[in-house]
Amino acid sequence: MKENILLDKSFNFSIRIINLYKYLSNNKKEYILSKQLLKCGTSVGANINEAQEAQSISDFISKLSISLKEAREAKYWLELLKATEYLTTKEADSIHKDLIELLKLLVSIIKTSKQKRIKNENR
Repeated sequence: MKENILLDKSFNFSIRIINLYKYLSNNKKEYILSKQLLKCGTSVGANINEAQEAQSISDFISKLSISLKEAREAKYWLELLKATEYLTTKEADSIHKDLIELLKLLVSIIKTSKQKRIKNENR
């Protein structure tokens, strides 16, 4: 089976988000912000996974655009957890780095897919 870097990175990111949620709720007794992060952070990979069976290039772009929105929301919650000192700079920066990689991949794939769609429409 062909390797899919985006699927792999988003799955691993979801695992990190789940583990971070468990850490925050068990050790820091923080439930509200971390629950928001859990929802959007795991949604990134779910929508990327869904995009793999897209019915059209427009559907593919739509699913990845949802993932991009969810990733940006996750970035917000991570920054808020760091700013409120639920996460140390070291803890936040580690997962933030993975998130930035996902954001860059998503933006690049969406951009390329839109260009491909335009080429197909002009045929």
